[in-house]
Amino acid sequence: MRESITTKRVAAIVVILFLVFWLIGWYWSIAPDTYDVKKRVAQQSSVAQPEAIAGYTLTTTMIDVSETLLDKPGGYLSNDVMPPGVFLDNMPAFEFGALEMIRDLALSMRKDFSRSQSQSLENTYLTKAHPKFNMDNRSWMFPSSEASYRDGIELLKQYRDELGNPQNSDSQFYARADNLREWLKQVEKRLGSYSQRLSASVTSSRVNTDLAGDVKGKQSTPVGPQRMVKTSWWKLDNNFYEARGATWALLHFLKAAEVEFADVLEDKNALVSLQQIIRELEATQQTVYSPMILNGGGFGILANHSLVMANYISRANAALIELSEILNQG
Repeated sequence: MRESITTKRVAAIVVILFLVFWLIGWYWSIAPDTYDVKKRVAQQSSVAQPEAIAGYTLTTTMIDVSETLLDKPGGYLSNDVMPPGVFLDNMPAFEFGALEMIRDLALSMRKDFSRSQSQSLENTYLTKAHPKFNMDNRSWMFPSSEASYRDGIELLKQYRDELGNPQNSDSQFYARADNLREWLKQVEKRLGSYSQRLSASVTSSRVNTDLAGDVKGKQSTPVGPQRMVKTSWWKLDNNFYEARGATWALLHFLKAAEVEFADVLEDKNALVSLQQIIRELEATQQTVYSPMILNGGGFGILANHSLVMANYISRANAALIELSEILNQG
């Protein structure tokens, strides 16, 4: 009799723990909301007119996006080794996508935005901040990912403070068309990769275009004229949420770029092109009402969330390529 009661108690405890972990995991998996970049920067700014200081808005947005990944409900989950975080995969995928966009921007901040020309010196704060964001996203100690990223954030804050100090000319941000284009070229490749991975949610035959346009081009190993591609069922939701995290971060960075490069974009008559890209990216952040990422056929009965996401990303990327070409014109 006692053994029966003990077994029931253990079973009840297991069920309760499962429900508690499930509820906590569900809450932690809620993606951060999008926000108004101009208002957020105005709230956090220590200067009177932050939009008048080149680089202030974009740097602040980069700081804010990075801090959101670390301070959202549940904190940073990618390197959790205890339940329920260790059992979650959607939010870690979201975090990694956003982190990739942060890394790309950190690189551009270091080698382009903060330098007047190819022979100029790198900014000391950005030189140190860039590798901090390249720490392994799953490292949980010695050092932890969070510790490295927070160090990078503090270095960005020091860089931003010097931008807002009229007495200091060591730290600069150059809002030029060529600098913006260099960053956008990186973003193009990133979005192109996400679009291809998402589109592979359904089996498709792809023609090999690796060396298209270069008759004498070579590659390391031979590849057939066409091949079948298909994303594993186990990776569908990870690809979806990684793309969702990347577009979430990029959306805010482009909104900040709209402020930073307003004069350049107006001079090139390209402001509307950037606004169209932002609109496409906003569509990627719509609420997903399904409890799971569906993988229906292209014209099947069930929806295919990956193809919908790929559509928005492809349209944003196409507009991004056009914007790059406009910026490249005299």
